[in-house]
Amino acid sequence: MPIVEIPQRALVVSGPFGSALDASRVVAAIGRGLQAGGWPEPDACPLELAREEADNARGLLEALCFGARMNAARAVIIGARRLDESTLAGSVTFELATRARQGGVPAYAVTGENALDSFDVRMLDLQLILEARTARALVAAGRKLAKVI
Repeated sequence: MPIVEIPQRALVVSGPFGSALDASRVVAAIGRGLQAGGWPEPDACPLELAREEADNARGLLEALCFGARMNAARAVIIGARRLDESTLAGSVTFELATRARQGGVPAYAVTGENALDSFDVRMLDLQLILEARTARALVAAGRKLAKVI
């Protein structure tokens, strides 16, 4: 029987958290936290041009080769400015979480504001949601995630 190697890198995918925290800065801050916690540099996937309510979330993720990147990751970390039930349907965040769940890859979220109830969290199958609104808090969230993924 072939030996299956468990991936050792996380995939960090995020849109912007506001004008001061574009998607690249969010992904980089979470990545710095993961590395400070002993993880290798993550696969960084900033969604600079993506709106949370993307017209074509599936097409966007296909263009980014998300499926292959997810399958090569130990975990997917989803960054979203706000998580709430009313904006999930059809959103990039929903599509990311759904694909991770269907692919058997654990998903975690870092958000500026979490307004999801426990049912929504269970439906998305998010292992943990951390709130972070600043670059420093995003690094701290990455460090916390390094301990649990």
